[in-house]
Amino acid sequence: MPVSPVLLVHGGAWAIPDEMTEAHERGVRRALEAGHAQLARGGHALDAVEAAVAVLEDDDTFDAGRGSFLTRDGRVQMDALLMDGATMRAGGVACVERLRNPIHAARLVLEKSPHVYFVGPGAEEFAQSHGMELIQNSELVLEREQRRLKEAQAKERAGLPDLTFAGDDKSPETAAHLASHDTVGAVALDEKGNLAAATSTGGTLNKAPGRVGDSSLIGCGCYADNLSAAVSLTGWGEPVMKLVLGKWATDRVQQGRSPEQVAPEAIAYLYKRMGGHGGIILLDPNGRYGLAHNTPRMAWGIYDAQGIRTGTAIE
Repeated sequence: MPVSPVLLVHGGAWAIPDEMTEAHERGVRRALEAGHAQLARGGHALDAVEAAVAVLEDDDTFDAGRGSFLTRDGRVQMDALLMDGATMRAGGVACVERLRNPIHAARLVLEKSPHVYFVGPGAEEFAQSHGMELIQNSELVLEREQRRLKEAQAKERAGLPDLTFAGDDKSPETAAHLASHDTVGAVALDEKGNLAAATSTGGTLNKAPGRVGDSSLIGCGCYADNLSAAVSLTGWGEPVMKLVLGKWATDRVQQGRSPEQVAPEAIAYLYKRMGGHGGIILLDPNGRYGLAHNTPRMAWGIYDAQGIRTGTAIE
Protein backbone atom coordinates (compact mmCIF):
# COMPACT_ATOMS: atom_id res chain seq x y z
CA MET A 1 0.00 0.00 0.00
CA PRO A 2 1.49 3.37 -0.99
CA VAL A 3 2.69 5.68 1.77
CA SER A 4 1.69 9.33 1.82
CA PRO A 5 4.88 11.25 0.85
CA VAL A 6 6.35 13.84 3.19
CA LEU A 7 9.04 16.45 2.55
CA LEU A 8 10.66 18.76 5.11
CA VAL A 9 13.23 21.44 4.37
CA HIS A 10 15.19 23.98 6.38
CA GLY A 11 17.02 27.09 5.32
CA GLY A 12 19.18 27.75 8.35
CA ALA A 13 18.80 28.49 12.06
CA TRP A 14 19.93 31.93 13.22
CA ALA A 15 18.62 35.40 14.08
CA ILE A 16 16.86 36.02 10.76
CA PRO A 17 16.02 39.75 10.63
CA ASP A 18 12.41 40.80 10.13
CA GLU A 19 13.17 42.21 6.69
CA MET A 20 14.56 38.84 5.53
CA THR A 21 11.83 36.49 6.73
CA GLU A 22 9.74 36.83 3.57
CA ALA A 23 12.69 35.91 1.33
CA HIS A 24 13.46 32.89 3.52
CA GLU A 25 9.90 31.62 3.44
CA ARG A 26 9.65 32.22 -0.30
CA GLY A 27 12.84 30.26 -0.89
CA VAL A 28 11.72 27.41 1.32
CA ARG A 29 8.38 27.24 -0.50
CA ARG A 30 10.07 26.99 -3.89
CA ALA A 31 12.27 24.20 -2.58
CA LEU A 32 9.23 22.32 -1.27
CA GLU A 33 7.47 22.65 -4.60
CA ALA A 34 10.48 21.34 -6.51
CA GLY A 35 11.01 18.40 -4.18
CA HIS A 36 7.37 17.46 -3.89
CA ALA A 37 7.01 17.47 -7.67
CA GLN A 38 9.39 14.50 -7.64
CA LEU A 39 7.39 12.69 -4.96
CA ALA A 40 4.05 13.41 -6.63
CA ARG A 41 5.07 11.51 -9.75
CA GLY A 42 6.30 8.53 -7.77
CA GLY A 43 9.93 9.61 -7.57
CA HIS A 44 12.42 8.39 -5.00
CA ALA A 45 13.02 10.31 -1.78
CA LEU A 46 16.57 10.91 -3.04
CA ASP A 47 15.24 12.78 -6.05
CA ALA A 48 13.06 14.92 -3.82
CA VAL A 49 15.76 16.02 -1.38
CA GLU A 50 18.26 16.64 -4.17
CA ALA A 51 15.78 18.80 -6.08
CA ALA A 52 14.78 20.76 -2.97
CA VAL A 53 18.35 21.46 -1.90
CA ALA A 54 19.41 22.46 -5.43
CA VAL A 55 16.73 25.19 -5.38
CA LEU A 56 18.10 26.49 -2.07
CA GLU A 57 21.67 26.40 -3.41
CA ASP A 58 20.57 28.57 -6.34
CA ASP A 59 18.84 31.08 -4.04
CA ASP A 60 21.39 33.58 -2.74
CA THR A 61 19.24 34.16 0.35
CA PHE A 62 20.88 31.07 1.83
CA ASP A 63 24.41 30.02 2.79
CA ALA A 64 24.76 27.32 0.14
CA GLY A 65 25.82 27.57 -3.49
CA ARG A 66 25.81 31.10 -4.87
CA GLY A 67 25.81 33.60 -2.02
CA SER A 68 27.69 31.38 0.43
CA PHE A 69 29.78 32.86 3.20
CA LEU A 70 33.39 33.57 2.33
CA THR A 71 36.50 32.00 3.74
CA ARG A 72 39.14 34.11 5.42
CA ASP A 73 40.77 34.66 2.03
CA GLY A 74 37.56 35.72 0.30
CA ARG A 75 36.56 32.54 -1.54
CA VAL A 76 33.51 30.30 -1.48
CA GLN A 77 34.13 26.72 -0.30
CA MET A 78 31.10 24.43 -0.11
CA ASP A 79 30.21 21.05 1.40
CA ALA A 80 27.24 18.74 0.71
CA LEU A 81 25.99 15.26 1.54
CA LEU A 82 23.19 13.08 0.17
CA MET A 83 22.14 9.80 1.83
CA ASP A 84 19.70 7.06 0.80
CA GLY A 85 17.93 5.43 3.72
CA ALA A 86 16.95 2.36 1.70
CA THR A 87 20.47 1.27 0.76
CA MET A 88 22.60 3.31 3.21
CA ARG A 89 24.51 4.61 0.20
CA ALA A 90 25.85 8.12 0.61
CA GLY A 91 27.78 10.70 -1.38
CA GLY A 92 29.62 13.68 0.00
CA VAL A 93 31.82 16.51 -1.25
CA ALA A 94 33.72 19.12 0.73
CA CYS A 95 35.72 22.27 0.07
CA VAL A 96 34.53 22.53 -3.52
CA GLU A 97 34.96 25.93 -5.16
CA ARG A 98 34.01 25.50 -8.81
CA LEU A 99 30.64 23.70 -8.73
CA ARG A 100 27.36 25.56 -8.92
CA ASN A 101 25.40 22.83 -7.15
CA PRO A 102 27.42 20.68 -4.75
CA ILE A 103 24.36 18.53 -4.02
CA HIS A 104 24.41 17.28 -7.63
CA ALA A 105 28.07 16.35 -7.18
CA ALA A 106 27.13 14.47 -4.02
CA ARG A 107 24.53 12.51 -6.01
CA LEU A 108 27.20 11.57 -8.55
CA VAL A 109 29.46 10.32 -5.78
CA LEU A 110 26.59 8.25 -4.38
CA GLU A 111 25.74 6.68 -7.74
CA LYS A 112 28.98 6.62 -9.73
CA SER A 113 31.74 5.91 -7.22
CA PRO A 114 32.65 3.07 -4.85
CA HIS A 115 33.83 5.82 -2.49
CA VAL A 116 31.66 7.92 -0.24
CA TYR A 117 33.51 11.22 0.00
CA PHE A 118 35.60 13.50 -2.21
CA VAL A 119 37.22 16.81 -1.27
CA GLY A 120 38.65 19.86 -2.98
CA PRO A 121 40.00 19.60 -6.53
CA GLY A 122 39.51 15.82 -6.49
CA ALA A 123 35.78 16.30 -5.93
CA GLU A 124 35.61 18.87 -8.71
CA GLU A 125 37.49 16.63 -11.14
CA PHE A 126 35.21 13.71 -10.29
CA ALA A 127 32.11 15.83 -10.90
CA GLN A 128 33.50 17.19 -14.17
CA SER A 129 34.32 13.67 -15.38
CA HIS A 130 30.61 12.85 -14.96
CA GLY A 131 29.30 15.87 -16.84
CA MET A 132 29.19 18.73 -14.35
CA GLU A 133 30.46 22.09 -15.52
CA LEU A 134 33.28 23.76 -13.62
CA ILE A 135 32.75 27.48 -13.08
CA GLN A 136 34.84 30.36 -11.78
CA ASN A 137 34.67 30.77 -8.01
CA SER A 138 33.90 34.45 -8.56
CA GLU A 139 30.48 33.46 -9.97
CA LEU A 140 29.52 32.29 -6.47
CA VAL A 141 30.79 35.39 -4.62
CA LEU A 142 28.38 38.20 -3.80
CA GLU A 143 29.28 41.77 -2.89
CA ARG A 144 27.02 41.34 0.15
CA GLU A 145 29.28 38.57 1.42
CA GLN A 146 32.43 40.58 0.73
CA ARG A 147 31.02 43.30 2.99
CA ARG A 148 30.15 40.74 5.68
CA LEU A 149 33.66 39.34 5.57
CA LYS A 150 35.23 42.77 6.00
CA GLU A 151 32.97 43.46 8.99
CA ALA A 152 33.78 40.11 10.59
CA GLN A 153 37.50 40.61 10.14
CA ALA A 154 37.28 44.12 11.58
CA LYS A 155 35.58 42.69 14.70
CA GLU A 156 38.24 40.02 14.93
CA ARG A 157 40.99 42.65 14.83
CA ALA A 158 39.14 44.55 17.54
CA GLY A 159 39.33 41.51 19.81
CA LEU A 160 35.81 40.16 19.24
CA PRO A 161 36.38 36.69 17.71
CA ASP A 162 33.54 34.30 16.87
CA LEU A 163 33.73 31.69 19.67
CA THR A 164 31.00 29.45 18.31
CA PHE A 165 33.32 27.20 16.31
CA ALA A 166 34.16 25.14 19.38
CA GLY A 167 30.91 25.80 21.20
CA ASP A 168 32.79 27.71 23.87
CA ASP A 169 30.38 30.61 24.21
CA LYS A 170 27.26 29.67 26.20
CA SER A 171 25.95 33.21 26.56
CA PRO A 172 22.27 33.54 25.55
CA GLU A 173 23.14 36.51 23.33
CA THR A 174 25.39 34.44 21.06
CA ALA A 175 22.74 33.18 18.66
CA ALA A 176 21.05 36.55 18.43
CA HIS A 177 24.05 38.65 17.46
CA LEU A 178 26.44 36.62 15.34
CA ALA A 179 26.21 36.43 11.57
CA SER A 180 23.81 34.06 9.86
CA HIS A 181 24.38 30.34 9.51
CA ASP A 182 22.06 29.45 6.64
CA THR A 183 22.99 25.82 5.96
CA VAL A 184 20.17 24.22 3.95
CA GLY A 185 18.76 20.73 4.09
CA ALA A 186 15.88 18.40 3.29
CA VAL A 187 14.48 15.05 4.41
CA ALA A 188 11.86 13.06 2.53
CA LEU A 189 9.66 9.97 2.68
CA ASP A 190 8.46 8.61 -0.66
CA GLU A 191 5.37 6.54 -1.49
CA LYS A 192 7.37 3.30 -1.24
CA GLY A 193 8.42 4.09 2.31
CA ASN A 194 12.01 5.11 1.54
CA LEU A 195 13.77 7.89 3.42
CA ALA A 196 16.51 10.21 2.21
CA ALA A 197 18.36 13.24 3.56
CA ALA A 198 20.46 16.02 2.05
CA THR A 199 22.42 18.92 3.53
CA SER A 200 24.44 21.63 1.78
CA THR A 201 26.40 24.59 3.10
CA GLY A 202 28.87 27.33 2.32
CA GLY A 203 30.23 26.96 5.83
CA THR A 204 30.83 29.65 8.38
CA LEU A 205 31.76 33.27 7.79
CA ASN A 206 35.51 33.98 7.88
CA LYS A 207 36.38 30.30 8.25
CA ALA A 208 39.92 29.09 7.62
CA PRO A 209 40.32 27.71 4.08
CA GLY A 210 39.97 23.93 4.15
CA ARG A 211 37.69 23.87 7.19
CA VAL A 212 34.87 21.31 6.92
CA GLY A 213 31.80 21.50 9.13
CA ASP A 214 29.11 19.01 10.10
CA SER A 215 26.86 19.33 7.05
CA SER A 216 28.61 16.84 4.79
CA LEU A 217 29.69 14.38 7.48
CA ILE A 218 27.62 11.20 7.80
CA GLY A 219 25.83 11.06 11.13
CA CYS A 220 26.68 14.64 12.04
CA GLY A 221 24.69 17.13 9.97
CA CYS A 222 22.99 14.56 7.76
CA TYR A 223 21.86 10.92 7.99
CA ALA A 224 19.17 8.60 6.63
CA ASP A 225 18.23 5.01 7.44
CA ASN A 226 14.88 3.37 6.65
CA LEU A 227 15.14 1.51 9.97
CA SER A 228 15.25 4.72 12.01
CA ALA A 229 14.85 8.20 10.49
CA ALA A 230 16.22 10.87 8.18
CA VAL A 231 17.75 14.02 9.62
CA SER A 232 19.33 17.30 8.55
CA LEU A 233 20.88 19.81 10.93
CA THR A 234 21.87 23.45 10.71
CA GLY A 235 23.91 25.69 12.97
CA TRP A 236 27.50 25.84 14.19
CA GLY A 237 29.17 22.69 12.96
CA GLU A 238 31.92 21.98 15.45
CA PRO A 239 29.60 21.23 18.41
CA VAL A 240 27.34 19.11 16.17
CA MET A 241 30.33 17.09 14.96
CA LYS A 242 31.59 16.39 18.47
CA LEU A 243 28.23 14.88 19.41
CA VAL A 244 27.58 13.10 16.07
CA LEU A 245 24.17 14.63 16.62
CA GLY A 246 22.35 13.39 13.53
CA LYS A 247 23.02 9.76 14.46
CA TRP A 248 22.22 10.53 18.10
CA ALA A 249 18.76 11.69 17.02
CA THR A 250 17.99 8.85 14.60
CA ASP A 251 19.12 6.24 17.12
CA ARG A 252 16.55 7.51 19.59
CA VAL A 253 13.81 7.29 16.98
CA GLN A 254 14.86 3.70 16.27
CA GLN A 255 14.55 2.99 20.00
CA GLY A 256 10.88 3.95 19.81
CA ARG A 257 10.71 7.65 20.56
CA SER A 258 8.82 9.95 18.20
CA PRO A 259 10.62 12.54 16.04
CA GLU A 260 8.44 15.19 17.67
CA GLN A 261 9.97 14.27 21.04
CA VAL A 262 13.51 13.70 19.84
CA ALA A 263 14.02 16.89 17.81
CA PRO A 264 13.82 19.32 20.76
CA GLU A 265 15.76 16.87 22.93
CA ALA A 266 18.59 16.83 20.39
CA ILE A 267 18.84 20.62 20.34
CA ALA A 268 18.68 20.75 24.15
CA TYR A 269 21.49 18.17 24.30
CA LEU A 270 23.53 20.23 21.81
CA TYR A 271 23.31 23.26 24.07
CA LYS A 272 23.74 21.44 27.40
CA ARG A 273 26.83 19.51 26.35
CA MET A 274 28.50 21.94 23.95
CA GLY A 275 26.84 25.34 24.22
CA GLY A 276 25.82 24.80 20.61
CA HIS A 277 23.15 26.66 18.67
CA GLY A 278 21.26 25.29 15.70
CA GLY A 279 18.21 23.53 14.34
CA ILE A 280 17.00 20.12 13.20
CA ILE A 281 14.44 18.48 10.93
CA LEU A 282 13.72 14.80 11.61
CA LEU A 283 11.42 12.35 9.77
CA ASP A 284 10.63 8.68 10.40
CA PRO A 285 9.35 5.92 8.06
CA ASN A 286 5.79 6.42 9.31
CA GLY A 287 5.74 10.04 8.21
CA ARG A 288 6.05 11.43 11.73
CA TYR A 289 8.33 14.43 11.97
CA GLY A 290 9.94 16.83 14.40
CA LEU A 291 11.46 20.30 14.02
CA ALA A 292 13.33 22.32 16.63
CA HIS A 293 15.86 25.12 17.04
CA ASN A 294 17.38 27.18 19.84
CA THR A 295 18.18 30.22 17.73
CA PRO A 296 15.71 33.12 17.45
CA ARG A 297 14.49 31.81 14.09
CA MET A 298 14.85 28.92 11.64
CA ALA A 299 13.48 28.89 8.11
CA TRP A 300 11.44 25.68 7.69
CA GLY A 301 8.83 24.10 5.48
CA ILE A 302 6.66 20.96 5.29
CA TYR A 303 4.83 19.47 2.31
CA ASP A 304 2.58 16.51 3.08
CA ALA A 305 -1.02 15.40 2.57
CA GLN A 306 -2.17 18.61 4.29
CA GLY A 307 -0.32 20.77 1.79
CA ILE A 308 2.48 23.31 2.28
CA ARG A 309 3.33 25.07 5.54
CA THR A 310 6.32 27.36 6.01
CA GLY A 311 7.65 29.53 8.78
CA THR A 312 10.66 31.06 10.43
CA ALA A 313 10.12 29.85 13.99
CA ILE A 314 8.84 26.75 15.78
CA GLU A 315 6.63 27.66 18.72
